[in-house]
Amino acid sequence: MIRERIADNVYWFQSEIYAQVTAGAIVGANWAVLVDTLAVPEETLQMRAYLEETLGVQVRYIVNTIYHADHTFGNCFFPGAIVIGHKLCRKFMAERNPAALANVQEQSSAFDNVKIQLPDLTFDSGTLSLQIGKRHIKIFATPGSSDDGISVLVREDRVLFAGDAFLPLPTIVEGDLDQLTETIKNTGKMSLENIVQGHGDVILRGEIEQAVKGNLNYLAAIRKIARTASKRKDPQEVLAESTVEECGKSRVLLGGLVEELHQRNLAFLYNQETGALD
Repeated sequence: MIRERIADNVYWFQSEIYAQVTAGAIVGANWAVLVDTLAVPEETLQMRAYLEETLGVQVRYIVNTIYHADHTFGNCFFPGAIVIGHKLCRKFMAERNPAALANVQEQSSAFDNVKIQLPDLTFDSGTLSLQIGKRHIKIFATPGSSDDGISVLVREDRVLFAGDAFLPLPTIVEGDLDQLTETIKNTGKMSLENIVQGHGDVILRGEIEQAVKGNLNYLAAIRKIARTASKRKDPQEVLAESTVEECGKSRVLLGGLVEELHQRNLAFLYNQETGALD
């Protein structure tokens, strides 16, 4: 696990084991708000130990920015914490995560003690607010990558925990390209100091404008490719030959996972263009 303090009493954690998934913590005098958990129990427990033993605080709230297992399987390691999520996050976790957990438990005993802990407090519109010491936290929907996506803004520090709404490579296979485009545009207008992505490194203030532009350009590029492929006799060849580099992104991002994610994005958009998803 990688750990870094990105503002006074605001911390970022990143998995060294799986897909550079991230989590965060906003720390008060006696308690903390956790934004997501890490991908494997070992790293989530390391994060808990740092908060409890080094910083001397208990986690009172966990905000799940998306239902995905790599962001939520650690909920159960913070007994007594109130879990916050989108209404759809609770629904998707209940429907999809038990099977995902059973599958991973068959592959690794490291997950034997994991239990699905659903959000206790949910919302589907507007914002939720928390205050921890002198800090005000705003929790709001950021759809596009997934319908249940939410982000967490630490207002005084202008730090945004964006979840999967902002990634080194945008993903839309569970969401909507137009919604994600709007979400990313809005993120770029927030006058932020840092964006904590759901996966990957923290984006600093001087990097935000270029990161926003790069993600918007990527989404526009894959939309164009999918539309081109839908009009060709050899659509699969067009999709297969359209590399992530041609769309302005590096294939080495996220430990090399981006090419697979890129091809999933293209396939999703192509199916949408041809009506296969209707």
